[in-house]
Amino acid sequence: MRLILLGLPGAGKGTQAKVLADRHGLLHISTGDMFRQAAAEGTELGLRAQGFMSRGELVPDEVTIGMLLERVARPDAAAGIMLDGFPRTIPQAEALDRALADRGEQIDGVLYIQVPEQLLMSRLTGRWSCSKCGAIYHELTNSPAQTGVCDECGGELTQREDDRPDTVQARLNTNREWTEALARYYGAQAKLREIDGTGEPSEVTARLEAALPEAGKGVH
Repeated sequence: MRLILLGLPGAGKGTQAKVLADRHGLLHISTGDMFRQAAAEGTELGLRAQGFMSRGELVPDEVTIGMLLERVARPDAAAGIMLDGFPRTIPQAEALDRALADRGEQIDGVLYIQVPEQLLMSRLTGRWSCSKCGAIYHELTNSPAQTGVCDECGGELTQREDDRPDTVQARLNTNREWTEALARYYGAQAKLREIDGTGEPSEVTARLEAALPEAGKGVH
């Protein structure tokens, strides 16, 4: 299987990708991890990507696609891949389709984990950390006994800039635009399956399992 997992920040995409990849022997490819590994190994494309990133610039599509194809050509990808965080744009998706077609391959399914935005906001803005000992809390899953006070040391709980509501909303807005565009692109290819991402992680995993191409139901 060659799968793509779509979802807005906070949808649980990374967690689910790892579970499915482990269960089905798929290579879980996150572009961030791929960039770091290629740079550490000193590959030509990895060094090119590192140069763009060190200047705060986006890595060009042709470099990213080249690195991805290098990665999936390795033996550990033979059983299939799970792409997480790529593609991010329609040109990237088109380039990926062309590159795979040249190898006689294709994306088999695209699973889109959907979670109501209000819940995403709660998940993403609920994290707080202790300014003294660094303990992490979350308003939904691990709240402190006393609001704003660390259970461990009594220190003040603070929120990172990345976790503040206005920052999170801007991040969701940006991601929603390209995610919905990709959903339309793969929907037109009859490869998209929308998955309810609410409930316990195990429930979401079960829905994803039922939507896998190899489950005998196909992706429609």
